[in-house]
Amino acid sequence: MGGSLAVGATGAAANATSGAAFAPAVSCPAVADRVGDVPARAQAEVQRNLQQLETQIAEANRRLASSQGQGGPNFVRNAILSPLKDKRTAALQRIEIAFRRAGAQAPNGLDALATCSVRDDGTGNGNDDGNGTGNDNGQQDDGQQDDGQDNGGETGATGGITCPSVADRLGQIPARARAEVQRNLRQLETQIAEANRRLERAAGQGGPNFVRNAILGPLKGKRTATLQRIALAFQRAGARAPADLRTLATCEVGNPGNGGNNGNDGNNGNDGNDGNDGGDGDNNGGQARGPVAEDFVDIRSVRPNVRTPRTQRNGSRGTFSVDCGRNEGRIFNSDNVIVAPGVSNGAQHTHDYVGNESTNNQSTNESLLAAGTTCRNGDKSTHYWPVLRALGQEEFDADQRGGGLDLNVGKILTPVQVQITFKGNPAAKVVPAPQFLRIITGNARVNGAEHNAGWTCTGFENRQLTDKYPLCPRGSRLVRVFDFQSCWDGQNIDSANHRTHVTFPEADGSCPQGFQPIPALEHRLVYNVPRGPNFAVDGFPEELHKPITDHSDFINLMNEQQMQRVVTCINSGRRCR
Repeated sequence: MGGSLAVGATGAAANATSGAAFAPAVSCPAVADRVGDVPARAQAEVQRNLQQLETQIAEANRRLASSQGQGGPNFVRNAILSPLKDKRTAALQRIEIAFRRAGAQAPNGLDALATCSVRDDGTGNGNDDGNGTGNDNGQQDDGQQDDGQDNGGETGATGGITCPSVADRLGQIPARARAEVQRNLRQLETQIAEANRRLERAAGQGGPNFVRNAILGPLKGKRTATLQRIALAFQRAGARAPADLRTLATCEVGNPGNGGNNGNDGNNGNDGNDGNDGGDGDNNGGQARGPVAEDFVDIRSVRPNVRTPRTQRNGSRGTFSVDCGRNEGRIFNSDNVIVAPGVSNGAQHTHDYVGNESTNNQSTNESLLAAGTTCRNGDKSTHYWPVLRALGQEEFDADQRGGGLDLNVGKILTPVQVQITFKGNPAAKVVPAPQFLRIITGNARVNGAEHNAGWTCTGFENRQLTDKYPLCPRGSRLVRVFDFQSCWDGQNIDSANHRTHVTFPEADGSCPQGFQPIPALEHRLVYNVPRGPNFAVDGFPEELHKPITDHSDFINLMNEQQMQRVVTCINSGRRCR
């Protein structure tokens, strides 16, 4: 699995005359063949970071395709290659740390593999490594000809086949199935890499149906078989297989000319806010893509759909509320210390922060404990979520990473109310959550799993939406609701995908076998927003500001005494602050 495989990238365009044409694509040095023999104790962590390197390249390629024509001559270097280098550096460092933790010597020279370049239309000429030194004329840094195969499998200029993401559709993988599932996920990546290499070699061959019949058709067959093996692995482990995996078998060749088959692009150029793709001066001349009119719905047209499990005799009815303010101090950054520690602009969108006043990509448990807090009870826990913006208005970060350079534009709205509440479990008493526990609720990816962040309006909170922004009637305010996973595995404060160490209760409120109930955190944010479809949540540039990408993050910094107060209050049925 080479580090340059542009999995899911949108980089090449179908061409009715020659069979395929090539567009710019991100090219990175291969990593997998440079790590050598991985110690058994380090294999899971190394494999996770190798997959993360693949995902980073795929995201960069999607962004490269969706940002065609935007910005000045340095846009690609500043907005795509530089953030990618930061992310790769952090992932490569995590690989080295995994070796050392296993008592082995880390591979030499991994830091030199962080820098990527952009190859153009297949001629080998493209942007350099981001240091402003001009074209590289097809030569790799070591002077060897770039034929798309060096460094053990670099894909060079293609990266043009786009396939639906699979890993984030699987949810919690049973322990007995993990090895088989991971093997098949790697096989899916290998299949895309092979198809991309064939696409590159096939330039100019066959008629208009050549790519479909000779490349995409066989790829679909291989993916179907692999997805079936993943489903079988779940079933053999006694678990229900993820639904609709077969729908992820079909791939396509991206078309950067229309923004890359994102469903909302290429409609007569009207893929921006109200079709004004030309922008209003934000993002160096480019307007953020999305949201579109179809992303909004009148809340009055939504039927009541909120169901709350009845509290049983042994359940816990109490609540504990914490006042941490509304981010009146405007603490912002575009980092994500949980998902991308050490990576500057790891989120590519701006976060609101309440609670701990020092949270950024460099935070450690120790630095967070030493910091101040906005919470009135002294709780130093950190709470953060993407900002909400009023579109068409200027903000301080219009020309900064995380803001306009990542297609997040508009005035940042401060909530009029932020409620942080810990609740009980309908079926049992709660146990203390461990200090430093990390939880993410919602999913920043449209094609991800667990899209559970809710949108609603005051006066209509018995109806919630996940995939639409609600338009609230006059006198009603917009509400974002984040319910966090409240069943903990009893051992881990985090997990590789930041999800499997915690889960949601069953329909009756009970925790699944192997999990125990902890205080259930809820973030409730209330806003005054402009009238009409004129607001959007920050997100990754390629996610088009869809409401389904909303999410929130929490790191528990309560000490033992503070947490015990929360637990005692909830289990005794009281309402505490």
